[in-house]
Amino acid sequence: MCIADKDLAAILRRDFSEDFVAKMKGSMLQSHYKYGWVSDTYPELADAIACLKQRLELYEKDGNIDHLVDVANFAMIESMYPHHPKAHFERLSSDQSPGLVGISYKQMMQEACE
Repeated sequence: MCIADKDLAAILRRDFSEDFVAKMKGSMLQSHYKYGWVSDTYPELADAIACLKQRLELYEKDGNIDHLVDVANFAMIESMYPHHPKAHFERLSSDQSPGLVGISYKQMMQEACE
C-alpha cells in the first residue's frame, strides 16, 4: 500500500461511516420484504424525493437518525430510478457548490491565522 492509499484509508476511517452504510443496507433489506422490488415501484408508483423530504422533516422534529438512513436510501433510489425529468450526473466544481451552511474547522483556523 502506497502512502497516498494510507492517507485515503485514514480519511475514510475518520470521515466516513461504514456503520451508517450498514444501516442503509439493513433498512433496504427490511423494506424489500415490506414493499417488494424497488425497480417495480420507482419512479412510476412512488416519489422518492417526496419520501426523502418527509423523512428529513421527521428527523428535524425528533432527531431519530433512522430517518436519516431513510433519507439516504431515498436519495439512492432517486439516483437509481430518477423521477426528475432532468436527472443526470455531472461532477460539480467547488465554485458551483453552494458550500457549507456555517464554517468548517479548516476554514476557521485559516481565518484565525490571517
